[in-house]
Amino acid sequence: MTTTTHREAPEQAPDRDLAQLGLAAVAVLVGAYTVYDATTLTVGFADPVGPRIFPYVIGAGLVLLGVLLAVAALRGDRPQAEEGEDVDLTAPADWLTVARLVGVIGVTILTVDLLGWAISGALLFIGSTWTLGSRTLVRDVIVGIVLAVASWYAFYSGLGIPLSPGVLDGVL
Repeated sequence: MTTTTHREAPEQAPDRDLAQLGLAAVAVLVGAYTVYDATTLTVGFADPVGPRIFPYVIGAGLVLLGVLLAVAALRGDRPQAEEGEDVDLTAPADWLTVARLVGVIGVTILTVDLLGWAISGALLFIGSTWTLGSRTLVRDVIVGIVLAVASWYAFYSGLGIPLSPGVLDGVL
């Protein structure tokens, strides 16, 4: 009768997604800076809450979520992919599309003072939809104009924040 001893495989450490630690660190740093920056805001005597409450809440939330993400990443937890996700993760990045979107945003930044938000915002929408594959130009132009003008009025009238009217000064 021979006895064989079975060696058990040593337990392996959980497969950790350490890239999440970078995201957690950024969240903690941004949250901590937001809380610090909120302490530098001046509070008027007639406003008991002041402008600090929102940065405090947002900063504290970012710090908390960053810490929780770091703990989850170190424990080996991995996010689950959506079941309906149809993105091929093995496909290379489409850098041409990224470059076009950066170009559209750059044109918007360069033209917003001259043309104004209503026109530049519409061009931003139209250029972005075209870059991402839309081929319904008439619909994109109409939607872009409506969104840009509506957001201009929402900022100007609703929030009291004047956006550049550009060449439409006196018309809007």
